[in-house]
Amino acid sequence: MGFACGLVGLPNVGKSTLFNALAGRALAAAENYPFCTIEPHRERVPVWDERLERLAKMAPTDNVIFAQLDVVDIAGLVKGASKGEGLGNQFLDAIRHVQAIGHVVRCFDDEQITHVDGNVDPMRDIDTIETELLLADMDVLERKQAALVKRARGSDKHAQDTLDYVTRFLSVLHEGKAIRTLSLDEEAYAMALSMGLLSCRPMIYICNVDEASAHKGNALSKHVEAWAEERGCACFTLSALMEAELAGFTPEERREYLGSQGVQASGLEQFVQAGYAMLGLQTFFTVGVKEAKAWTYKRGATAVDAAGVIHTDFAKGFICAETVSYDDYLAGGSQAAVAAAGNVRKEGKDYVVQDGDVMHFRFQVARGGKAKA
Repeated sequence: MGFACGLVGLPNVGKSTLFNALAGRALAAAENYPFCTIEPHRERVPVWDERLERLAKMAPTDNVIFAQLDVVDIAGLVKGASKGEGLGNQFLDAIRHVQAIGHVVRCFDDEQITHVDGNVDPMRDIDTIETELLLADMDVLERKQAALVKRARGSDKHAQDTLDYVTRFLSVLHEGKAIRTLSLDEEAYAMALSMGLLSCRPMIYICNVDEASAHKGNALSKHVEAWAEERGCACFTLSALMEAELAGFTPEERREYLGSQGVQASGLEQFVQAGYAMLGLQTFFTVGVKEAKAWTYKRGATAVDAAGVIHTDFAKGFICAETVSYDDYLAGGSQAAVAAAGNVRKEGKDYVVQDGDVMHFRFQVARGGKAKA
């Protein structure tokens, strides 16, 4: 599993075109009129990883299982969505179930594609979306605050602690800032998520440009990139139309086509890289003749945490993790050669997993004896 990301944006910014390109097939309506997307569309997209393909060839196995990216195409948002305008309530409900937000920003001019505000202005569009997220969060918190005040007066410790968070979150929202601008520890972030707040989620700005600008961007996209960098948000540039042309291509064909256009990475690759970086995610692998598989884990996780990503029984009965770095595995050429070279390490529960580690877990099964994953 990778992560879940919701694609948001004003109507007619290329959001559904990009979603279809990422999905590799036409699932969402992509038409030149507002709200052509009504119901949120969901698709699970394989996260191609060249490292896993190389490892699979060494196993060897034809069963290659990549990590997955869950993408949700959410109805276009307009001013007033936090009060139910357009499809606002539907939008807000859908976005509460994702880990990160991909905001597709229109950075191209096209007289044939209408803009809900009459002209192209990416900074205005960003402000519209951000404002609606903040207003929606304010509404949630103000309603919670009224109920918590009464309970806190009755010496309810949990209510008082929660009220402290609500007060802190509201103060930053009233300053016109997103909750993500706060330095939240794990407890505070978990509290914000449990309240269904939107502006705490990491934001990835996706500048949709014309095909001719896909390799370098344009003046509009560069303005967005500078703005995002100042706020510590991820941002990258692509052409949704070019991405649509890549649908159905093999990874090799995709790289060749992008290279001919002067583009280094596909939109999906940039999306995944930005999301993994912002969410602190990394990848470890399991490799055998039955399958080669990528697993996603939180940076800083231990070996027993990684075992639990595969199955809770692996973590409960953990004995050790036979571990090889990706570079050592690649240099060895096979599991047997790596073992012969003495590069297989037996790591205990507290070992901090490194990105690209190839791992086999030994664990105690319920009825005694040992097993290997």
